[in-house]
Amino acid sequence: MYAVIKTGGKQHRVQPGDVIEVELMHGQHGASVTFTPLLVVDDEGKTHVGKDLGRAQVKAKLLGEEKGEKVKIFKYRAKTGYAKRMGHRQMHSLVQIEDVVLGKRAAARTSEEAEEEAAPEAAPEPEAAPKRSTRAAATSKASRTTRGKA
Repeated sequence: MYAVIKTGGKQHRVQPGDVIEVELMHGQHGASVTFTPLLVVDDEGKTHVGKDLGRAQVKAKLLGEEKGEKVKIFKYRAKTGYAKRMGHRQMHSLVQIEDVVLGKRAAARTSEEAEEEAAPEAAPEPEAAPKRSTRAAATSKASRTTRGKA
């Protein structure tokens, strides 16, 4: 079983046992993480997309943090003697995927339970909406008639 999750602006295809590198997630070593914004779940050849994904979850565990590869930055402007060198290493979190769970459907309800939920007990009557004051109505009417005239 595998799933495609979206985290840190990137998509990852994961299955139980995988260790992936995602953008920095603050948390304790060994803390559990749940990914819910899933794109696709494949359950032994049966693909789930759309409404079925509302119940799906990917459970993972934080393994730690590490720095990524160094990105070298070199700025240069010709004929001015300007040259600047910099570097950057982005922090990443290592996450181990423990399980991909496709939630179960709710148990089928009997017709008696459905009728009880559909028929509300003595519902109060809705209150009438308050009427606008005549002064407010007159000013709004006057502003509508003078609009567009100069």
